[in-house]
Amino acid sequence: MRPRSLVLAAALAVLPLTALSLGTATAQAAPSPRAAARVSLPQTVTPAVARSHKQGDVPADRRISVAVSLKLRDTAALDRFLTAVATPGTAEYGHYLTPAQFTDRFGPSAADVEQVRAFLTSQGLSVDSVSANRQVVDATGTSAQLAAAFGTHESTYTDPQQGGRAFFANDAAASVPAALAGVVEGVSGLNDHTVRTTRIAKPQAAAPHATPSGFGPAAYDGAYRLNQLGADGTGTTVALWEFDGYKSSNLAAYDSQFGLSGPAVTTVPVDGANYDAKPGDGQGEVELDSEIVRGVAPKATQLVYEAPNSDQGEIDMAARIVSDNRVSVVSISWGSCEPDTTAASMTAVDNSFKQAAAQGISIFSASGDDGSRDCTRSTSGSTVKAVDFPASSPHNTGVGGTNLKVSGTAYGSESAWSTAGGGVSTQFAKPSWQTGTNVTGTMRTVPDVSSNADPNSGFAIYTQGSSAPGWQVYGGTSAAAPLWSGFAALYNQKAKAAAKPVLGEANPKIYAVTTSSAYGSAFHDVTSGANQDFSTKAGYDQVTGWGSPVADGLAAALLGSGGTTPPPTGSCTAAQLLGNPGFETGTASPWTASSGVVDNSSSEAAHGGSWKAWMDGYGSARTDSLSQTVTVPAGCKAALSFWLHVDTAETSTTTAYDKLTVTANGTTVATYSNLNKGTGYAQKTVDLSAYAGQSVTVKFNGVEDASLQTSFVVDDTALSVS
Repeated sequence: MRPRSLVLAAALAVLPLTALSLGTATAQAAPSPRAAARVSLPQTVTPAVARSHKQGDVPADRRISVAVSLKLRDTAALDRFLTAVATPGTAEYGHYLTPAQFTDRFGPSAADVEQVRAFLTSQGLSVDSVSANRQVVDATGTSAQLAAAFGTHESTYTDPQQGGRAFFANDAAASVPAALAGVVEGVSGLNDHTVRTTRIAKPQAAAPHATPSGFGPAAYDGAYRLNQLGADGTGTTVALWEFDGYKSSNLAAYDSQFGLSGPAVTTVPVDGANYDAKPGDGQGEVELDSEIVRGVAPKATQLVYEAPNSDQGEIDMAARIVSDNRVSVVSISWGSCEPDTTAASMTAVDNSFKQAAAQGISIFSASGDDGSRDCTRSTSGSTVKAVDFPASSPHNTGVGGTNLKVSGTAYGSESAWSTAGGGVSTQFAKPSWQTGTNVTGTMRTVPDVSSNADPNSGFAIYTQGSSAPGWQVYGGTSAAAPLWSGFAALYNQKAKAAAKPVLGEANPKIYAVTTSSAYGSAFHDVTSGANQDFSTKAGYDQVTGWGSPVADGLAAALLGSGGTTPPPTGSCTAAQLLGNPGFETGTASPWTASSGVVDNSSSEAAHGGSWKAWMDGYGSARTDSLSQTVTVPAGCKAALSFWLHVDTAETSTTTAYDKLTVTANGTTVATYSNLNKGTGYAQKTVDLSAYAGQSVTVKFNGVEDASLQTSFVVDDTALSVS
C-alpha cells in the first residue's frame, strides 16, 4: 500500500521549484528543467511572437488575469447528441438540454474544478470566478507566479506588422502538472495581443447625415421577404455579442424614425465590463447590430452582452451566454483571423458553442471584411489566405456579404461584395453536415449564407458622428449577421406557434434545405462577383455561401413543408426495461455482477427493500462491476436512473482516488468518485436516447485503489423509455 503522504510528496516533487517558494522572487524564474512531469498545452502561444521583436521581461510583480479552460467530458457522445438533436426523424430531434443537463452529462465535473482550483491556489494565484457551466476558471496572479504555475516566461514585444504596437506574451507553450493533463484544455490571457475587431464598413465619404440615407427596414425586409413571415419576434430573445457599448438615445432615434417599438435593450456586463456610460470606437458596431435586429424583428428582446476585448473576455462571454440560457439567438459581428488567434482560445470558445447547439441556441457570425485574406489588418498580413473566427466555428453560421439592388422595396439583383470574408479554416475540420458544396478537402469552409454587406449598398444607421450623433451609411458583414439573427427570431416565433422546435444550430438544417428541391424557393443564389481567391458559382461558393434568404420560402422549408422531414409524432410505448432493478430477488440475474456485489448486509443500507449492489469498499486494490443488456425500442426516448450512495474513508477534497464509471456500450456516460461522498442516497439520471433502436449494455464499474475504502452503493435502478 502506498501511503497518501508519499503520494503528496511525489506530486510536490514534480512541480517547478518556484512553486515551493512563491512570493520570494523579484524577477521571473526560468521554467524548471524538471519538465518531464509536466504536460505541454499546445497552441497557447500567440502566433505574433514569431513575427515580433522581443523587448524584455514583463515585471515580475505585474498582475495578469488568465482563463483556465477545462475539457468537456464524453465528447464522442456529445457529438452524437448534437447530430441527433438537429436531425429530423430522430428521437432526440428538438429535445434540447438545459444548462444543468448539459453540464451534468458533458461538462467538467465539480471534482475537476476543485482539482484546478487547488492547483492554482497552491501556486499563489487568486481564483476570481468559476463559470456556471464549469468550463472556465478565472485566476489572477503576478507574472512571476504565472510563469511558475504554467512553466513559461512572460516577455514584452513590439509587433512590426501593427506599427510597433507593444504587447506582452508567453515565450513558449504553457504547461501543467501531468495530473491535470486530462482536465485542463488550455490557458488564455498569457498574452494581450489578440483583440477582436468589428466587421463594419463605411463608404469613403462617411460624414453623418441629418436624414437617413441607405436601406431602412422597409427596403431590406421587403427585398428578403422578411415582412412576409407574419411574425415580429414576439416572445423571442437575441443576444448581441459586443466588446463596446451604445447610447440608448441613438437606438431610440432609429426606432422613432422608422416607427418601430419593442422591449427596451438591456446590457449584461461580463467580467465587470459596461461601456455604455462612455462608449469607444466600437459604438457604431453595437448600434448597427441592435438597429438591424430591431428592423427585422422589432418585438424581440435584445440583451447586449459586453465583455473585455481579450481572449479571456471572449471565453467568459461565451460561457456566460450559454449558462444564462436566456436567448435563442446570438448575433456576432466581431472577430479575429484564425492564424493570429491562439487555437487554445478558439477551442475554449467553441466548447461553449457546442453547449449552445445542445441547448437550441442559433449563432450567426460575420465572416469578415477582408475577403479571403482575413489577416490583412493583423499580424500575418495580406499574403496569407485565412478566415475569421468565430464564423469558422462549425457551431456558428458564417454570414458573408453581397451588394443588393432593389426595385422599390422588392428584390432586384445581388452580386458578391468583393471583400466579403470566405475561404478554408485551418482550425476546424469539415463537419458532417457540410455537404453538397463541391469543395474538396477535409476542413470547414465559410461562409454558409450571406446578405447585403457592401457599404455602397449600405444601411441607414443612427450612431455617433464626428462631433454629434447622426445618420450614417454602414455596411460590412457586421450588418449581415444581425439580419440573419433577426430572421432566426422571426422563425422561432413561428416555430413555437406551430408547436415545432426552435431553429437551434442552424447549419445542419440549412444544408438539408440547400441540398433539396426547396433550395430555389428558399435562397437567392448569388452567381456573380468574387473576393481575392474565390469566385461565385451556382450553388455554394466561398464568397456568398448558399446565398441570401428568401425568408418566407426558407421558413416554410425549415418548418417542414419542403426540404426537411417533420419530427416523429412518437409511437413509443412507455416501459421500464431493466430486470431485477432493485435486486430484491436476492440474486444478480439478469445482471452480470462481480462476486459479492448484490448484497443485503446491514453494513450499508439499501435505498429501498433489503438488497442493493455494493461495489468496492475493501480498502485495498479492487475492481467490481455490474452490467445488464437491454434493447431500446426505435423512436423512444430513454433514460437510465439509479440511486447512488458514496461512502468513503478518503479525506481529500481535491483528488479522485477511487472511481465509479457508468458506461453504455463502452462509452462513458457518467463518472463518480470519493469526492462525491454523501450521507445518504442521491438519484442520478443519464439520457440514453441516442441508443434508440439498439441493444445497449449498461455497466457500472468501480475501481478502488490500495488504501482507504470507498463504497459505491447502487439501488433502485431503471431504464425508462417513453
